[in-house]
Amino acid sequence: MAQRPILVTGGQGQLATSLKTLGGDRVVVVGRPDFDFDRPETIEQVVDSIRPALVVNAAAWTAVDLAEQEEEAARRANETGPAELARVCAGLDIPLIHVSTDYVYAGDKGAPYVETDPVTPQTVYGRTKAEGEKAVLAAQPRSIVLRTAWVYSGHCRNFVRTMVNAAAKNTHLKVVGDQYGCPTSADDLARAILTIADRVEAGWQDSYAGLYHATGSGDTSWHGLAVAAIGEAVKFGQKMPEEIAAIRTEDWPTPAKRPQDSRLDCSKLERVFGVRLPDWRDGVSRAVAAHFATKTP
Repeated sequence: MAQRPILVTGGQGQLATSLKTLGGDRVVVVGRPDFDFDRPETIEQVVDSIRPALVVNAAAWTAVDLAEQEEEAARRANETGPAELARVCAGLDIPLIHVSTDYVYAGDKGAPYVETDPVTPQTVYGRTKAEGEKAVLAAQPRSIVLRTAWVYSGHCRNFVRTMVNAAAKNTHLKVVGDQYGCPTSADDLARAILTIADRVEAGWQDSYAGLYHATGSGDTSWHGLAVAAIGEAVKFGQKMPEEIAAIRTEDWPTPAKRPQDSRLDCSKLERVFGVRLPDWRDGVSRAVAAHFATKTP
């Protein structure tokens, strides 16, 4: 009997792309216009037509600053849409993995957050994602919520590729150096999700349900991540800028407040599923290599 597929939402996004690349024919990716949280009727139509073994919701509104002005759109993408997806999955008896974010925290704990810490989001993006987590878990008890952070890859638009491209054109760069987190390779997160999927498909256990933190191992600042990415680019013949200056948050104002320290403790993920994501530096090395491998000469 043919194996039922894993349905991944998120269209051409980083995580959906990595899941399709690594999962191959096992993974079916859907996105707009066929699957659209702004058109709730498409949710049940798509899930019912595919009847997957598992759904991974990698679709989200991730434009953090724009969400401050487009709250209702962000809410549909991050809360009401995922809640409807969870309801559909519950009705069809399909487990759901829902991807969330470190922005559910304020970033003022002073130590890595664990899953039992109270959420205190400071932005529309963070609030809608936090509400989405609750809605998903309420609608489909057989849900796994993975909070991740600072996702990058060798494809799509992301901070690592932006910094590498900026360094190719500028001799002096300024990057925020007083915000700390756990950079996460989209490929490494996809591998973790596929491993969890194997466990779930082998037989759901109620102990699987709930919140987990899933980020790259180790932590750094945005400045540290930029320096590491540009250092990898030098290996491919790109010149190192004369200066990569670390600046303060207040020197780079944004409409949405970023968490000062959103490091996540991922020990629960390892304890329950035996999954530990590689060091973020390893992921950066692979992402930058992939970036140069796909660049047009």
